[in-house]
Amino acid sequence: MQIIRGLHNCQKKHQDSVITIGNFDGLHLGHQKMLEQLNSEAKRLDTHRCLMTFEPLPREYFAKDNLSAARLMNRNEKIRVLSGFPSTIRPEYLMFLNFNHSLASMSAADFIENILVDKLSIRSVIIGDDFRFGNDRQGDFALLKEFGEKHQFAVSSIESHCIDEQRVSSSLIRQALIDNRLDDADKMLGRDYQICGHINHGAKLGRTIGFPTANIHLRRAETPLHGVYSVTMHSQKHGDIAGIANVGRRPTVDGKHVQLEVHLFDFEQTIYGERVCVTFQHKIRDEKKFDTFDDLKQQIKLDCEQARKLLETDMTQ
Repeated sequence: MQIIRGLHNCQKKHQDSVITIGNFDGLHLGHQKMLEQLNSEAKRLDTHRCLMTFEPLPREYFAKDNLSAARLMNRNEKIRVLSGFPSTIRPEYLMFLNFNHSLASMSAADFIENILVDKLSIRSVIIGDDFRFGNDRQGDFALLKEFGEKHQFAVSSIESHCIDEQRVSSSLIRQALIDNRLDDADKMLGRDYQICGHINHGAKLGRTIGFPTANIHLRRAETPLHGVYSVTMHSQKHGDIAGIANVGRRPTVDGKHVQLEVHLFDFEQTIYGERVCVTFQHKIRDEKKFDTFDDLKQQIKLDCEQARKLLETDMTQ
């Protein structure tokens, strides 16, 4: 899978493709059905397939507050998950468009004419049944069909994927995570929810109270998860390691930015700089501010005991 960062990096070989367009936040089961159709259409037309998405996500660009901008995955996670998909649904090209003022203010007609037709010479486009694009979200399936007839490219949409008669969507997954319904989120994703990133040096305050943490850079302004969780952290070098994680702003130390900190059980290796993925198993409690570090230390002891019991129960089931 080749990554194309911006229209200015498009080349002749990237033209004449079957393309699908959207946010693809989470790459859930509905997205995967769309990618299956993308593959089928590319085979029918004997051409390559391309997934077009945006950075930042339009929702982030227009967000009036951080929580409404909470995303399921950052750009690197999107690349990692797509790269791990089987060849039947993995696109050959992954194109990121910079969602800026110019793109946000572009009319739907200009988006089709200037980008899909003039720049990419698409042969076919596949969208979700709720996809909207262009300034004021004026572009839809009907407009694409109109321009498809004019410029001779095919247009098709895919119906929403449903589980238990409920439509699978990034918004529903996001809300399930906010509501601490991790199992529901995992069911719609088709996999356990993870946050991945590199381990950075932190302030090392956890060491002073006997609970050193791995600090993972989130590369996002907000996350739908907040609080303390039992987790499993995976690294290529050390495999799966059980632990407990805090996601939030660390109010006890007056933190300003959302962070992910993981305390690993029975683990003393140096792992700075490693890329890891944290799988969230159970919500233990909400984040709270403690009056003293000793109060925080006592609570973490209780959290660790609960997390160990929950993870041990999972292993025996």
